[in-house]
Amino acid sequence: MKLHATSTQQYQTVTAYDDTGVDINARHFSHSLIVLPEVAPVEWLVESFDALSVAHFDQIDATMPDVVILGTGMKQRFVHPKLISSLTARRIGVECMDNQAACRTYNILMAEGRKVVLALII
Repeated sequence: MKLHATSTQQYQTVTAYDDTGVDINARHFSHSLIVLPEVAPVEWLVESFDALSVAHFDQIDATMPDVVILGTGMKQRFVHPKLISSLTARRIGVECMDNQAACRTYNILMAEGRKVVLALII
C-alpha cells in the first residue's frame, strides 16, 4: 500500500509497505528494523516473533521513547510482559499490532510530534 506524503517529510516516515517489507522515505527495507522520527532506521536483529528477548527491548529502551509500536509481522501477537518489563517500569507504553497497522499508527503518532519508536519484525 502506498501512503500519502505529508508535511513530515523531514522525518522518517513510512511511505509504503507490503508483505515483503517496508519503505521508509521511499527506501525499501526487507529486514527487521527500528524507526524513530529523527534518526535513520536501524537494523533490529530479530529473526521472528518467537525469537524476541529482553535484549531486543533493551535496544529500544536505549532510545528513550514515550511509546513503542511493535509490528509483530503478518498477524497481531502479544509480547510476554517479562520481555518489556524495563519499558513498563518506566511507564513506556508498548502496543502490539500487525505490521500494516503498526506502520499507519507510527505515522500518525510521529506526525503529532510524539517520541514514538516503530519496531518491525519482517
